[in-house]
Amino acid sequence: MVRDPVMNVPPPKNRPVEAATRLARSLSGRFTSSLRSERVAAQLGVWLGISFTVAFVTGLISHFMQHPPTWALWPSRPVNLYRVTQGVHVIGGLATIPLLLAKLWTVYPKLWQWPPFRSLSHAVERGLVLLLVGGALFQLFTGLLNISYTYLWPFSFPVAHYWTSYLLYGALLIHVVNEWAKVRRNLWTRERVEAPEVTRSRRRFLGTVAAASGLTVLLTAGETFAPLSKLAVLAPRAPDVGPQGVPVNKTAFAAGVREMIGSPGFRLTVTGAVRTELSFTLSELAAMPQHTVRLPISCVEGWSAEAEWVGVRLHDLAERAGTAADAVLTVTSLERTGAYNSSEVRAPHWNDPLTLLALRINGDPLHPDHGYPLRLIAPNRPGVLQTKWVNRVVVS
Repeated sequence: MVRDPVMNVPPPKNRPVEAATRLARSLSGRFTSSLRSERVAAQLGVWLGISFTVAFVTGLISHFMQHPPTWALWPSRPVNLYRVTQGVHVIGGLATIPLLLAKLWTVYPKLWQWPPFRSLSHAVERGLVLLLVGGALFQLFTGLLNISYTYLWPFSFPVAHYWTSYLLYGALLIHVVNEWAKVRRNLWTRERVEAPEVTRSRRRFLGTVAAASGLTVLLTAGETFAPLSKLAVLAPRAPDVGPQGVPVNKTAFAAGVREMIGSPGFRLTVTGAVRTELSFTLSELAAMPQHTVRLPISCVEGWSAEAEWVGVRLHDLAERAGTAADAVLTVTSLERTGAYNSSEVRAPHWNDPLTLLALRINGDPLHPDHGYPLRLIAPNRPGVLQTKWVNRVVVS
């Protein structure tokens, strides 16, 4: 032991570092399962890579359909495109949770390796892994709370979810490049030999993880895929429970429109860049040619429910007002506040004969919670953009 040359005593110990070293070695020594191997980690990593890629792509579709930039002119057909992509996004995200937990269990000992980094490049690599793990946990579990309508945070979930997805997927791509040699060595090298009992244990473990993800899909897919609706016991929203057999996210009471929707003076106005401004009472709208369509309400939380809607074509109103074929229509609600009290309807949608200002649902007048007296229903649009309690159309 080196001693101080003046006092002839040992130098003081760095007790926090020694304690951390002992703790790390103690913890890492407890994880000796043969399932915590590079081969298992590589297989789970491939599954997670595919799952995160699907979630990233469908998430971007969801975001840009809700907040369309000027360059994204989304089509109105196929009518179920958003229903499918958002269903895959949410249900696939739920199915990713077992994969992520299994992956973290497999690589957990590496979190306690000591020293924590050996060089600057190694520190950067570990920082990216920390970003990857933290971003994945944030996306999956805040997403889970969001579809359960449980908001435990002060920030905007859509904004945070959107920007974190870029950080997460960027970290994932860099991680894949760093780990690609290990993946190739463990998954595509034929010379690799495992003991039979190790092979059986690995296959049982991976089979259990796959079964957990598959069961999650089976027990939630019914919120989007109607034939499986009776099995959707894990779905946060039953797709057939609600007024007139269709769920609602915001009631007329919550929107603060209960008093206004019953007003005998209600009128729908069409104004803005038109040749002739229009104004209609509810009776006048009901006397116009009525059209019937069957379209889903597809919500960002993943659920969707199809219904039969009857009402006036938005194209007919715009044409009567003398609207340019490429105009943008803004449909406005009686709701005074809220992020979605109005929505833009661009040319591909308002020119589509399936797009209605609906007065009836499933054979009955709209329930107040479904937008009475008038609501927008259009193909291939997120539910939050199917504006309820409509009283004005502004053309620009």
